[in-house]
Amino acid sequence: MTGRSAPAVLAPSLRAWLGLIAALAALVVVVLGVLYAGHSEPGRVDRWIVEPTADSVGPPWRRVALATDFLGEPAGAAMLVVAAVAGCLLLRRPRAAVLIVAGSGMTVATTKLLKPLVGRTIHGDGNLSYPSGHTAFLTALALVVALLATGRFGLGRTGGTLLVLAAALVAGAAMGWAQVALSAHYPTDVLGGWCTALAVVPATAWLVDRTADRLGDEMADAGRQERR
Repeated sequence: MTGRSAPAVLAPSLRAWLGLIAALAALVVVVLGVLYAGHSEPGRVDRWIVEPTADSVGPPWRRVALATDFLGEPAGAAMLVVAAVAGCLLLRRPRAAVLIVAGSGMTVATTKLLKPLVGRTIHGDGNLSYPSGHTAFLTALALVVALLATGRFGLGRTGGTLLVLAAALVAGAAMGWAQVALSAHYPTDVLGGWCTALAVVPATAWLVDRTADRLGDEMADAGRQERR
């Protein structure tokens, strides 16, 4: 089911472009992490966008921000992942189902690893803020769904790349706005989380394809040997 007969989750036409984007995104994550390592207050860019030390929205937009934020919380994230995996299985795209779990999981794990390494805090020493895990998760999920749509509708390099980037931008902007509006993160934390997803998901998709192809080849070889 996950061998070479199954379509790749990372279309060959997108590998070069998304690989370049992933490398640039990883560079941004590292640069921002170095710039804001150990900081406990907004930087110049953060202050230019919005002062993130007090809630910047009131009703009814605050309720919208809280609802969006819930999608990055464990319960909300689990609901989204289960729904996405079920949809992939209904469409008979097991590789995409694997990528939903692996891509979002690796992205969130990366943010959790980076937070203590960078040591940036907001509203107290116990609140590590860089990069934003909520933003990274929703962006990662949107990227995987966009990759699935690209393969399913046979989009080419230009159309597929635009769809993937548009999905990442919409998801990242929505969750990033909520995080800044609720004073949970600085704007640069949001950018770091967005770039983390852009860096991790394409690499994870490539690994999923390579692993599935290798397993498919091994199963095919075993089947041929049994028939001899």
